[in-house]
Amino acid sequence: MRAEYDFSKSIKNPYAKSLKKQITLSVEVEAIDFFVKLARELDIPYQNLINLYLLDCVRTNHHLSAESLVTAR
Repeated sequence: MRAEYDFSKSIKNPYAKSLKKQITLSVEVEAIDFFVKLARELDIPYQNLINLYLLDCVRTNHHLSAESLVTAR
């Protein structure tokens, strides 16, 4: 291994925006059970399914209604 590396001619990773970020999230058991069951039917990991669902919400500009937020509590 070199003592020093020259990064002066390096370029930014063009795929950096598509990288995933690992987080910790508290989710109701009912919601996890729903995605686990659906993921089994689709034969994909439930974490991927949740990610796809959230991306779909972002891309379709989906917003929760005030009523659904109150009912969810």
